[in-house]
Amino acid sequence: MDVNGHTVADGAATALREMILSGELRPAARVHQDQLADRLGLSRTPLRTALATLANDGLLVYEANRGYRVREFSVESIGSVFEIRSVLEAQACRIAGRLSCSEEMLDRLDTLVRTGDDILASGRLDPKDLPAWRRMNVEFHEAIIQAAMNPWLEEFVARTHNVPMVSDRVILWDDYEIIKRSHDDHHRIAKCLRQGDGERAAAIMHEHVSFAGDLLTERLSKDPEAAFEQFIGSPHSANSNPKEDET
Repeated sequence: MDVNGHTVADGAATALREMILSGELRPAARVHQDQLADRLGLSRTPLRTALATLANDGLLVYEANRGYRVREFSVESIGSVFEIRSVLEAQACRIAGRLSCSEEMLDRLDTLVRTGDDILASGRLDPKDLPAWRRMNVEFHEAIIQAAMNPWLEEFVARTHNVPMVSDRVILWDDYEIIKRSHDDHHRIAKCLRQGDGERAAAIMHEHVSFAGDLLTERLSKDPEAAFEQFIGSPHSANSNPKEDET
């Protein structure tokens, strides 16, 4: 255990969670414990603990005599969870506005917005910039949730992210106009919170998350595999099959 009380298993669970939410481990993919242990530089014991934690959180499914697989969700389930996430994140904006966000938090949002501006300065989202964009997007949403200072709200939002395709790691990276619209929302939300207008920020956030959900579920309904590639967009998944075993 380290000085902050975190164990090696906690770190492994965090790393594995990110691999699932970012699409590096695909829905229905088999989890090979030996390969993951080597990759993460871990012994089998903390890895088993991490896998059990993620199974308890609903990200993995254990199959007798076969081990763990990444959980799959229906399109209907994904749409339903997006509805919940849109309400929760809108409420986070509402509360953050009511509490009058600290100058430090407002400056943090402005910095993240400028980071997004820099990434999109070329008029496109270059695939090599996708990790940086994803990081900016996650931190923007997390900053607002933390500003609400409501641990229950934070926990419930985290639970919605246990449905991987609902996670704020998922980005429609292949359509610049949609990316630009999304980032315009970031600008407007940050501006409303700086002005103390939590209600307006909430309305924009609700539409922001709802639009992403509508877009994703529409594409998943038409062609699940293509939609996965378009939203995850990670080079390591470009040629993989979600029904094949992952490492």
